Amino acid sequence: MRVLKIAYKNPRKLKPRARNPRTHTKKQIQQIAASIREFGFISPVLIDGTDGIIAGHGRVEAAKLIGMNDVPTVRVDHLTPAQVRAYVIADNKLAENAGWDRALLALELQELSVDLNFDVTVTGFETAEVDLLIQDLNEAAPDEADEVHRSSLQSRDRQQRVRTWQGQASRVRDGVR
Repeated sequence: MRVLKIAYKNPRKLKPRARNPRTHTKKQIQQIAASIREFGFISPVLIDGTDGIIAGHGRVEAAKLIGMNDVPTVRVDHLTPAQVRAYVIADNKLAENAGWDRALLALELQELSVDLNFDVTVTGFETAEVDLLIQDLNEAAPDEADEVHRSSLQSRDRQQRVRTWQGQASRVRDGVR
């Protein structure tokens, strides 16, 4: 396994890939910039031997936007040109293929935003999306009164089935069908 070495470089000197198929809107670059302001620049940019960006185009643009003079980079010079091209795609697509446990996501966002008063928009979720997720979570969570009512109905239903079964059994026993 190779040891990765972080080197800090001026983002303006890093070269974007001309054939990078991933696009970033201005809004997304602003979201990434907000994330960097909140958390720091903690995910290094992957670069090739000529300081060409392999992964991290959006982070580099966000770093420029907020005036950073150096960003962490990792030189990846053991890949063939074909592997670099494939990795550029894989790095984005594989993350895109992941799903969300919507209940856990909603719970995390609710606790962060409501309980801890944290601005969850730095996660990339819009306020409306967060509100809908939390609403779905709260609607899915049964109210204690609902649980008591449901339990009571289930108990009554069970008692009715027992009485019905007992009645049928006694009729069979008495020879009545």
